[in-house]
Amino acid sequence: MPNGSGRGLTAGMLKCSTSLWSADLTNLAAEMRRIEPFTERWHLDVADGHYVKSMLFFPDLVAQLRKHSSKSFEVHLMVSDPLAWVDPFVEAGADILLFCLNAANNPGEVLKAIKARGKRAGCSLLIHESIECIEPFWDDLDVLCVVGTAMGIKGASMDACVPHKIKRAREIISQRGLATQIEADGGIRRETVPLLAAAGADYIVPGSLMFKEDPMAMRKWLASLSSSQQPA
Repeated sequence: MPNGSGRGLTAGMLKCSTSLWSADLTNLAAEMRRIEPFTERWHLDVADGHYVKSMLFFPDLVAQLRKHSSKSFEVHLMVSDPLAWVDPFVEAGADILLFCLNAANNPGEVLKAIKARGKRAGCSLLIHESIECIEPFWDDLDVLCVVGTAMGIKGASMDACVPHKIKRAREIISQRGLATQIEADGGIRRETVPLLAAAGADYIVPGSLMFKEDPMAMRKWLASLSSSQQPA
């Protein structure tokens, strides 16, 4: 089984689901080996050119990358028919599958299909969507991915609504005794990460923050943020 626990990293710190979209795409295996000790899991964006105007990771590529890591693979489906892509990406080695609610005719069916295959299930909360969109699905959500930029666009700034959504999601999860993880994806930068940590995020989806900086130094910085959030 892939190791998604981040063993060896500081317990309690803000965790990373590192986006391979920001890696050197001509040398993914080497990039994964370099970053593997500093990430809890990998985030693989899948785009079909229809739901968003990008084309990204496909099942055969994911299956080949699976050979190069022991960490969990989180596949983010930015596709028009997420239900149709559950089986191909499960077979390719996905451990967690996220999808966009507005892309599914029946989001509950997609969540149940993922869980029926023994995988963790989650959905994206887009910029224009309120936390109330999640209400029917909380009991089936392992991961809530709060998206901070327009889908399929890399390098954009995080929308100011994100910390509030994370705070509200944290309140609901705590009130209901759920184990849902909150993940922030999009606009993950030095100036936004402290806001996400303070709001109650469990995971961030770093791209250039991991691949373009010294990953060890970046993780030490994350640990310092976590320490500053602890009550006195």
